[in-house]
Amino acid sequence: MMQSAFAQALLDPEATIPAGVIDPMGRPAPKRFAVYRNNVASGLGNVLEAAFPAVKSLVGDDFFRAMALAFLRQHPPQGRIMMLYGAEFPSFIKGFAPAASLGYLPDVARLEQALRESYHSADATALSAAAIAAIPQQRWPDLRLHLSPALRVIRSDWPILSIWRAALKSGPAPQMRAETVVVLRPEFDPEPQLLPPGGAAFVAGLQAGLGFQDALAGAGDGIDLAALLSLLIQGQAIVGASE
Repeated sequence: MMQSAFAQALLDPEATIPAGVIDPMGRPAPKRFAVYRNNVASGLGNVLEAAFPAVKSLVGDDFFRAMALAFLRQHPPQGRIMMLYGAEFPSFIKGFAPAASLGYLPDVARLEQALRESYHSADATALSAAAIAAIPQQRWPDLRLHLSPALRVIRSDWPILSIWRAALKSGPAPQMRAETVVVLRPEFDPEPQLLPPGGAAFVAGLQAGLGFQDALAGAGDGIDLAALLSLLIQGQAIVGASE
């Protein structure tokens, strides 16, 4: 009970200082606790800043800090491993009233969360382009392509990759159109790329265990299959094939 009260007070400046917080002389130490509370909030804020740099760039330091503080009070860490702390941040931003006019911001945060998840995903050895090309043509209709655990797909009504590049990579001004992004990890660092039309449905079909022909049928007539397969192969996203 005391530990729970202590943890709650750390993230709530309105909470009463927990009983038992004393200085070396045995006296109540509210100022020391306040310093510790500020350090905890600052540390968690730093984690979110490192995790969502494009979001921070888009809203500015002060706004981001205020939003991060509101978030961490509602979503305190549930464990000691901080590498993926903030997974709920995109959903939180969607309901954060001061950011309501920035409709694209939650999806930019989703992209940044996908990049984090991809970075920390398990390793898998990709099939080479030569190995894929050597698969007999008659096997392809029922072939199940297995995709890397690092692959992520983010669909958005906003140009989230263009916004992300403009915020962090000095990219050109985004054109206001929907973008679907695939996160691939060909080496050590994940790389976001635009998916061609039909790509998201095709990838979703493969991830659901559909055979190649069925996944292709679900992608619609407008799919550029050659461009999509080239993207997946270059991104080392195809890690197995079976029937």
